[in-house]
Amino acid sequence: MTDFTMDKGADGVAVITWDVPGKSMNVLSMDGATALDGLIDDALADEAVKGVVITSGKKDFAGGMDLNVIAGMKDRGGAQGVFDGVMTLHHLLRKIELAGMDPKTKKGGKPIAAALPGTALGIGLELPLATHRIFAADNPKAKIGLPEIMVGIFPGAGGTTRLTRKLGAMMAAPFLLEGKLSDPRKARAAGLIDEVVEDPLAAARDWVLAAKDADIVKPWDAKGYKMPGGEPFHPAGFMTFVGASAMVHGKTMGVYPAARALLSAVYEGAMVPFDQALKIEARWFTNVLMNPSSSAMIRSLFINKEALEKGANRPEVADQTVRKVGILGAGMMGAGIAHVSAMAGIDVVLIDAAQDAADRGKAHSAGLLDKAIGRKKATEEKKAEVLGRITATTDYAALAGCDLIVEAVFEDPAVKAEVTRKAEAVIPGDAIFATNTSTLPIGDLAKASARPEQFIGIHFFSPVDKMLLVEIIKGRQTGPRAVAKALDFVRQIRKTPIVVNDARFFYANRCIIPYINEGIRMVGEGVNPTLIENAAKLMGMPLGPLQLVDETSIDLGVKIARATRAAMGEAYPDGAVDAVIFWMADQNRLGRKTNAGFYTYDAAGKRQALWDGLDAQYPQADDQPELSEVQHRLMFAQTLEAVRALEQGVLEDIREGDVGAILGWGFAPWSGGPFGWLDMLGAARAVEICDHLSARHGDRFAAPALLREMAASGDSFYGRLAARPRAA
Repeated sequence: MTDFTMDKGADGVAVITWDVPGKSMNVLSMDGATALDGLIDDALADEAVKGVVITSGKKDFAGGMDLNVIAGMKDRGGAQGVFDGVMTLHHLLRKIELAGMDPKTKKGGKPIAAALPGTALGIGLELPLATHRIFAADNPKAKIGLPEIMVGIFPGAGGTTRLTRKLGAMMAAPFLLEGKLSDPRKARAAGLIDEVVEDPLAAARDWVLAAKDADIVKPWDAKGYKMPGGEPFHPAGFMTFVGASAMVHGKTMGVYPAARALLSAVYEGAMVPFDQALKIEARWFTNVLMNPSSSAMIRSLFINKEALEKGANRPEVADQTVRKVGILGAGMMGAGIAHVSAMAGIDVVLIDAAQDAADRGKAHSAGLLDKAIGRKKATEEKKAEVLGRITATTDYAALAGCDLIVEAVFEDPAVKAEVTRKAEAVIPGDAIFATNTSTLPIGDLAKASARPEQFIGIHFFSPVDKMLLVEIIKGRQTGPRAVAKALDFVRQIRKTPIVVNDARFFYANRCIIPYINEGIRMVGEGVNPTLIENAAKLMGMPLGPLQLVDETSIDLGVKIARATRAAMGEAYPDGAVDAVIFWMADQNRLGRKTNAGFYTYDAAGKRQALWDGLDAQYPQADDQPELSEVQHRLMFAQTLEAVRALEQGVLEDIREGDVGAILGWGFAPWSGGPFGWLDMLGAARAVEICDHLSARHGDRFAAPALLREMAASGDSFYGRLAARPRAA
C-alpha cells in the first residue's frame, strides 16, 4: 500500500488522499514524498484533469515530517544528505505551487487546493501552504501551525519562506519562532489558511472547478511583489528585523541554534528571489540539523519522549486502563490530579477529612474550566460533563469500585499510613494504591499497606494541570502490574512518565535540589547574585536557582534541609546552604508566597529585583568568579546527580533521565538533558572540569566512577547505553 492515492473524478478534479497505512496520524516519509511527486506529475500531464485537491483519509490532515527520517538523512549522508533531502521536498512543493503554468505568462496552470479535515502541523501545513487555496473543516479541536522550533529545528520545507512572504516577518514571527498553534478559525483570521467550511473537500472541489489563472499565482510569483511589512532594508522592515533579533536573543539567551538560524533564513531570504530563498532556507536547516543541540533535542523531546509515552519501559502485563480513581486529599495536588483525571474521562472520587475541603477541591476544577471557557477553550457543556465525573465526599465507602487510588495528603508518614489503611478497608482487592510524594521513601510508606506489591509512588509536579512530567517510583516490593497501572494512568491523563527506583528524593528532586543549593551556597560565598542568576539563564535554565527557590518557597527548603540533616547525620553536606536559607526564613522572606524572598515583589506579587538585603548580610567578594566557573558549578551540581542516580540503579534508562530532566525542572532543553549534555562535552572534558571543580569546591563535584571510566574508554552515554536492557 502507498501513502498517497489518487482518484480522478468525472468532473475533472483529481483527489489525492494522504492515508499512511497503520498510522493514526499521517507523517511524511521520503517514500511518501516520492509517491506524491509521481501523482502530481500524472495529474498535471493528464488533459482530462482540470485541477487537484489534496486531502486526508484520516480525521486529521497530518502531524508533520517523520523526524526519524530527518535523522536518517543526517546519519546516511551527513550535511549533503540533509541538504539534498530538503531540496527534494522543495522541488516537490514548488512543482505543486507552479502547477504547470507558463514561467513567463503565469498562465495555463492547474489549480491545486488543500482540504484539511483536522489538525495540520509541520509539513502538514507546509504542504498546504504550497497549494493555491487552503480549506479547513470547522473543527475547534484541530490545531494548525508550525511547531518545529519546539523540538530544536525550524520549518525547513518552505514553511519559513512562504509564511514570511505571505504574512510579513512580524506577523509570521509567533508561528515560526514560538511554534504557536491555532484552531481553524483563528488560523484563518491570522492568514495561515484561506477558508473554514463544513465540508472542506466539497468546497475545495468547487473552487478548483471555478478557479482562473490569476487565482493560482502566488503573490511572490507575481510581478511587483513586496513583502508585507517591508524587506530588511525598507525603513519599516529594518525595525522589524532589529526587534526580532533582540526578541530572539532575549528569549533564547543565545543557546538555541534553531531560533537564530530561522531568523537568518528569513532575513537573508527576504533579499533574494523566492527560489533562491528556498535554497537559503535549506542551507540554514541543514546547519541546524548538523548542530548537536538539534539532534539532542529531537532525540529527547520527540523520539525518546514519544517512546516513553507509548510504554517503552512498560511491563508486559494486561491492559490496566483506569476506569475509576479515588483521590485521598483535596488540597492543591489532589485537586489537580482530580481535574486532569476527570478531563481524561475517568470517574473520580475526591475525599478529604471535611466536606468543605472536598468541595473546594472540586471547585478547583470549576475554576480551571471557567478560565478555559473565558479563553474559548471549553464550553459550559464540557464543564458540566467534567464536574459530573467528580464526586467530592468524606465517605471512604465511596471508594468501592475504584481500580486505582492516588493518595495526596500531607507529607507526613503517619497521616499517609492512616488514610492508606482506611482506603484499603473498602477498595477491591486488586486495586492499585499510589502515593503522591516528592521525598518520602516508597518502601517505608508501603509498610502501612496490606498489599505492598500493589503499592507504588506517583510523583506529580505542581501545577498538575500544566506540568507534563509524572515520576513513577517502584518500591522494593512493587509488582509489575502496579507499574503498568501507573503507566497506563499517566498515558490516559496525557502526561509523560518516567519510572525510577526508590531512593531519597527519587530522581527529579535529587538533581534539582543540588542546583538550588549551589546557587544559595554561592550567595553565602559572596558571589554576585545577579551573576548567579544570569549564569544559569545563559546556560538555558528557565529560572535561576534563587528565583526557583522563591517560587517553590524558602520554608519548604528549610523543611527539606532539616529532614535530610536528621536522616544523614554527620554525613550531611549542606550546612553552608542552611546558614543562608535559615537566615532568610528568620527574616520572614519565604519567597513569592509572602512577596519577599531572594527577590522583591510589588503589591500585586510581580517579581521585581534581587533583594538588596543580601548584600548587607553576604557582602559581595571583590574577586568574582568567571562566568564559566559559575555555570559549571550550577550545571554539574545537577548533572553529576543524574549520573549517580544511573550508577545506583535509581535510573534504569538514560532516556528517562534526559526527558525527565527537561520536563521536570527545565534542564537546559537545548542540550537534550544531562546525559545529552555530557555527550556533547565529551566524557574526558567533563572529567577534567569535575577535577577542577572538586579541587576548588569539594567532593560534591568528584567525577562518578562511570563517567571517569567512560572518559578512559572514549565512550558516550548514548553510544553505550541507548539500548541498555531493562533491569530485571
